[in-house]
Amino acid sequence: MTQDNDRASELKKIEMCDACAGIQRNWRKAPGHVELTQGDNYKRERETGTVTITRYVCERCGTNWEYENDKKNMHAGWSLTGRRPTKN
Repeated sequence: MTQDNDRASELKKIEMCDACAGIQRNWRKAPGHVELTQGDNYKRERETGTVTITRYVCERCGTNWEYENDKKNMHAGWSLTGRRPTKN
């Protein structure tokens, strides 16, 4: 449980661009924004069946996102997953 709280605190500290801050999370069909670059995708089993999750990264601020495409769950959609590692 402590790890979950630590992770939530870490994600709250992420500074996002205005476009990323405006993404509605956990709502199916919510739009992303034009500076999100699509990455790879993978399948995950849910109670409702197999869903596709696609990774994205914002080219402006480096925020990492995942979009869960689950047509049976209106609360699927965008999830914040962290930041792109910075280059030294």
